Amino acid sequence: MEQKLNEIREKIEGPMEKMNIIVDSVAYEVEGNINFLRIVLDKVNGIDLDTIVEATNVINPIIDTFDFVDDSYILDIISKEKGDV
Repeated sequence: MEQKLNEIREKIEGPMEKMNIIVDSVAYEVEGNINFLRIVLDKVNGIDLDTIVEATNVINPIIDTFDFVDDSYILDIISKEKGDV
């Protein structure tokens, strides 16, 4: 699993770098009976919701072409600040 997560990170880091976005972490987490592919993003001076939406629009098609897992999951793209609130 860790290798797949690293591959995903590698595939999205280039496009995110072009948007001046830092990929803080990529993790596959299970909460209850729901699976999440959680990508935490950051940016100098913080990242706003509009930037998260733009990043999601770039990341989603990349993830769709990547045969990640057989189970269904939710792609959860969040800002690093969310965890600090």
